[in-house]
Amino acid sequence: MGTLGSKFSTGLGINVDSGDEDEVFKWFLASILYGARITERIVTNTFRKFSEKQVLIPKKILQTGWDGLVQILDAGGYVRYDFKTATKLLDIMKALTEKYGGSLTNLHNSASDPRDLERRLKELGKGIGDVTANIFLRELRGVWKKACPLPGDLALEAAENLRLVRLRRRDEVGRGQALKDLEKIWKESSVKGKTFVHFEAALVRVGKDFCRKKKCKVCIAQSYCRKRKG
Repeated sequence: MGTLGSKFSTGLGINVDSGDEDEVFKWFLASILYGARITERIVTNTFRKFSEKQVLIPKKILQTGWDGLVQILDAGGYVRYDFKTATKLLDIMKALTEKYGGSLTNLHNSASDPRDLERRLKELGKGIGDVTANIFLRELRGVWKKACPLPGDLALEAAENLRLVRLRRRDEVGRGQALKDLEKIWKESSVKGKTFVHFEAALVRVGKDFCRKKKCKVCIAQSYCRKRKG
C-alpha cells in the first residue's frame, strides 16, 4: 500500500491514534484547511506555520485574531482563501468554545450516534460542510467510538473504478452499503500493520490524484480500473 495509504494526519506529524485532545484538535484544524480546493502541499505548509506560531488550540486561535490568522495563512501559501478562512476559523472556535468548552471530546461525547456527531460538527459553522466533516472523521475511525463517516465522493469514485463497489445510489443508503462492502473487502484482504483507515486513505488519494484528474495512464492501479482500454 506504501505511501498511497499513509494517513493524511501522519504526514503532518499528528498522532490522531493517541486520542489525545490536543492531537485530535490539530487534525481538526488541518481538516478545515483541507476542506478548501487547495493542494496538499499548501495545506502542509500552512499547518506548519500554525505549529511554528503555536496556534494549535481554540483559545490561541481566538487570541490570534483575524489579522494574525491572515498572516499565518498567507505565510503558508493559503492566499486564495486567507480572508474567508480566517473568518471561518474564528466563527468555528467561538462556537466550539461556547457549546462544548473548546473541547472536541466533549462534542463527541454529546453526540448520540455517528450521524449526530457529523451534524454537531457541521453546526459549528458554515466552514464545516460534508467534505470537511468527512476528512476529519475518517481518520478517527477506531479512535472515537462514534466516528463512522460514510465514504466520500473521492473514495467512492476510486472504489467504483477499481470494481470494489457497485454504487446504485449515492444517498445515505447507497453510501452505507458501499461502506459495508469496503469493510468486508478489507477484512478479507487486510495488510499487516495497516487498518481500514489506511485503505480508505489510499482510495481517497487514487480518487483525488488520478480519477478526478483523468490521469488513468499513469495511475498506480490502472490494471484494475474498469475504465482501462484494451
